[in-house]
Amino acid sequence: MSTSGPRRYQFVIEGELTERVLAAFPELRPSAHSPTGTTTLYGVIADNTAMRGVLARIDTLGLTLLGMSQLPD
Repeated sequence: MSTSGPRRYQFVIEGELTERVLAAFPELRPSAHSPTGTTTLYGVIADNTAMRGVLARIDTLGLTLLGMSQLPD
């Protein structure tokens, strides 16, 4: 992961997230709920510190991260 600037990422989370949980990720937008029972969040992450913050919130909320990837610009 580069620290040279903001990058777009997506995070695939197990389950359908409530509005209250989604509010914990103001920098990310949810996609439509998947028929597979997952929620995809995507958005611009400013740097490594911001990435660690997103991952920490996922952990603190007890969510299961199924995958994450950098999106093309």
